[in-house]
Amino acid sequence: MTETSLDLESLRAAYAAGLSPVELVKSVYARIEAAGDPGIFISLVPEAAALDVARSLGAFDSSRPLWGVPFAIKDNIDLAGSPTTAACPDFAYSPATNAFAVQKLIDAGAVPIGKTNLDQFATGLVGVRTPFPAPRNAFDPAIVPGGSSSGSAVAVARGLVSFALGTDTAGSGRVPAGLNNLVGLKPTVGAISTRGVVPACRTLDCVSIFALTVDDAFAVFREIACHDPEEPLSRPCSPGVIGAIPPDFRIAIPDGKSLAFGGDALAEAAFAGAVDDARALGASISEIDMSPFFETARLLYEGPWVAERFDAIRGFFGARPDALLDVTRTIIRGAGKFSAADVFGALNRLAALKRATQPVWRNIDALMVPTYPRPPKVADLAADPLGPNSELGVYTNFVNLLDLCALAVPSRFRDDGFPNGVTLIAPAGRDAALATFGAPLSARCGTPLGATGVSRPAPPARLARAGMGEIELAVVGAHLSGMALNEELAGRGARFLRGCPTTRDYRLFSLPGGPPRRPGLLRVADGEGFPIETEVWALTHEAFGSFVAGVPAPLGIGTSRLADGTTPKGFIVESEATKEAADISRWGGWRAYLESLA
Repeated sequence: MTETSLDLESLRAAYAAGLSPVELVKSVYARIEAAGDPGIFISLVPEAAALDVARSLGAFDSSRPLWGVPFAIKDNIDLAGSPTTAACPDFAYSPATNAFAVQKLIDAGAVPIGKTNLDQFATGLVGVRTPFPAPRNAFDPAIVPGGSSSGSAVAVARGLVSFALGTDTAGSGRVPAGLNNLVGLKPTVGAISTRGVVPACRTLDCVSIFALTVDDAFAVFREIACHDPEEPLSRPCSPGVIGAIPPDFRIAIPDGKSLAFGGDALAEAAFAGAVDDARALGASISEIDMSPFFETARLLYEGPWVAERFDAIRGFFGARPDALLDVTRTIIRGAGKFSAADVFGALNRLAALKRATQPVWRNIDALMVPTYPRPPKVADLAADPLGPNSELGVYTNFVNLLDLCALAVPSRFRDDGFPNGVTLIAPAGRDAALATFGAPLSARCGTPLGATGVSRPAPPARLARAGMGEIELAVVGAHLSGMALNEELAGRGARFLRGCPTTRDYRLFSLPGGPPRRPGLLRVADGEGFPIETEVWALTHEAFGSFVAGVPAPLGIGTSRLADGTTPKGFIVESEATKEAADISRWGGWRAYLESLA
């Protein structure tokens, strides 16, 4: 068979054209063999078992968003039937059940292929702290692959699987993405359940997603982001929808004294190019002092949070400290120098730093930083196993401590041909807003998908959507653009999003009384209505509240159903009020009706 690109758009098209998941899975195992990198996977699902899963999928089912999609799993996340090692053979156990996220993916039709290598116990950002052969960077084996989710990133970058799960406590889902030309989605803490994941710092850990495109990563995120009542640290989180870039999208970047590239002029130039791309997409750019963010980052590795790493494997570490690599053992043993008083002191300082950084988010939609300062060489670690690792976390370590979400995306390659990446960061819950900007930003860079050589597809057309802190309102009458009451929206700072008809289960009435004439939109049974033209506007919560307070009876505000699949708030009318009203549905909208009267 012709080798199929494993991005979701290409794979779905191939399946729709007749490719079978059995054929695809066979090709995946052939690709893994041909890759010739024994460090990517710690264990593989037996090919026969993966083929059985593929056969069980039956006929192509486009309603299952991940039907037949091959994926890999970082080996600190449970897959029933495969050992979980956390890159420590003596720690290995055989889970009886899948991790929560893994089960969700299998339910959506995805096919697990194997468990990927990592920095032992997810302690590191370089990707080579493993007793197994280390994965090779997909672009240059002399450069570290990035960690701790090294195998997951390399597997996706080399086109062996469509996506892979990683984990991210301090940057493990972002740094490997940047070093391998991938998307790395680090969600809001708690948005994806960590049940079935070997903890690193349990209160900070996230399941992360590596993918070839932002749309692919977000498609996976939508399947696994849900509240898990059996996981105490899980929290309800709506993934949201990737929309069109708002016209006033605001990005902050580190100011001159906050940017650090370790003297690497190519890295500095690449980041400047990414800033130019963001500006070309219409974003306004400002600069901020990163000092409080950097101080937060130092708390993670220089402060008592290392004690949480110790707590995660306390029993095993106490019984078998010799089973750990020297560098891992040294880091985790450092927990012993901190007291309970140190922990509370650090928590109090973190609270102060959260307060100090909060004003930043009032004036921006996202912070954009280099994903990593410069690419370190594997050889550098022989002389200094800690320094390059610390440098890789400059722009990542603070994110989870401050309860932020992040999205690492590819940007233009450096002048030496090595990948460069930037990371978009925002407060918890704004994952969709980051994807909304990250998708066109990564598409603009013109780089291939991972290391596959396949051209990066243009992102699909997007609906203009409300941003965080806004509510969508569909209007049908005098509040339409250019009409008498539109000033009630404009005066509240509302912004126009899109025009769209309702679904075909509404009728429009001209209500008795006036002047002015007033329309009433009534939902009716399916098949008994018409598509009625609306305009959708975005208002802040405060503006929406004041607007709704002025809506007179018999009108009200409910939930509208539009033909584009969205459900904004919108005008409704009490059915009693339509008994003496003129049914004007055949005109398809209020504006057309008024023109007919003229």
